[in-house]
Amino acid sequence: MVRGPRALKGTRSLRFAKVLGSGFDGGFGVRPSKSRQGLFAVFGDAAAADEFAENSALVAGYRARCSELCIVKLRAWSSRGTWDGCQLHAGAPAPAAGPIAALTRASIALRKAPAFWRYAPAAQSALDTAPGCQLAVGLGEAPLLRQATFSIWDNVSAMDAYARSGAHQNAIQAAYGNQYFSESLFARFVILGLHGSWKGRMYPLAAKASDGLA
Repeated sequence: MVRGPRALKGTRSLRFAKVLGSGFDGGFGVRPSKSRQGLFAVFGDAAAADEFAENSALVAGYRARCSELCIVKLRAWSSRGTWDGCQLHAGAPAPAAGPIAALTRASIALRKAPAFWRYAPAAQSALDTAPGCQLAVGLGEAPLLRQATFSIWDNVSAMDAYARSGAHQNAIQAAYGNQYFSESLFARFVILGLHGSWKGRMYPLAAKASDGLA
């Protein structure tokens, strides 16, 4: 965590990476977790992504020291916005069926942070119990100001039903209407492979063939 993306220096075909902290127990509150971390990495080809997940010293270190590890291999089919100026290439066709994954991240303007966090708890609580949500993780590069959410859904309809209703819709309308974000990214992914466990739940999904970005 201290080394950040420098821990991945020299990784073949790595295009972009973020080492992320998490909210307490992997959730979305301002209290940080002392043990749960996330890593988001973009590779130029699927083989490089597989090589990293299977053979890298960093992942080997995770395996040796963790009580749980969950690895998800993805390919974006929709993406808008940027992350530190980087855009994700959306090269996958839209999925005919689920499950699917979503990543939302934002840099919150310092003077707008108090207003943003008035909306956030209700939207995040709704996510924990949203129908069709298989997994949801609160992540961040820095407390309060650089936040991200990663989630896995049964299908696109379940994700859209959450995104376009209730507390989440109110939070998004307020965020964009009042310019709470100095930068944001929203991406949807086809899941190519998913294995490991998260909060005691096992994820043994089979991988699908892919020759694109992972």
